[in-house]
Amino acid sequence: MGLDGVARQPAHPLPGLVAGRGFTLLELLVAMAVFSVMSVLAYGGLRSVLDASQASEVRAERLAELQMAFSVLGRDVEQAIGREIRDEYGDSQPPVRAGPLADGVMLELSRAGWRNPAGAARSTLQRVAYRLEEETLYRHQWLVLDRAQDSAPAEAQLLTGVKDVRLRFLDGELQWHSQWPPLNRTDVMPKAMEVVLELDEWGEITRLFRTPGV
Repeated sequence: MGLDGVARQPAHPLPGLVAGRGFTLLELLVAMAVFSVMSVLAYGGLRSVLDASQASEVRAERLAELQMAFSVLGRDVEQAIGREIRDEYGDSQPPVRAGPLADGVMLELSRAGWRNPAGAARSTLQRVAYRLEEETLYRHQWLVLDRAQDSAPAEAQLLTGVKDVRLRFLDGELQWHSQWPPLNRTDVMPKAMEVVLELDEWGEITRLFRTPGV
């Protein structure tokens, strides 16, 4: 009975609710199982996104490396000049020579346009060479055109993962040659050079470069 003398009925919970009822062990186990499944699915999706992003970054870096290699090679070829040199043995060498050369060198040429921002007492002409060793393409450059026996080139790694390099040269009669200078010809400079790089992941990639004056 209440303070006002009126008898009161005890309060009943709403239908379907039990006062003070918590989660049962079975409900907790089911909730944990659902959470675990959702976590695994979410992690798998995130892992796939991260893997795809990492693969894209690797491909982008590889593509940038390839583009840089072709850019350097293209500048050398497109600025080639008909200047013979003397090697470290005193023998005369043509402006451009290619084929099975010594020490794994496949291409050697004289080029113009060697920048000299410091104003050093040197020529703006330069002798460069390319060599493939253990699937790595290297570029050599000499500080002088006519070399002495102690004229060692500076070497720079240009591109890795190169399985093979093939070169072809176009002469004045529009004939292709796998070496330069061609046999029984008096051409000093080719009209163009074709480069085929065989890479581990992308197969063969071909580029065509013109020489000056074409």
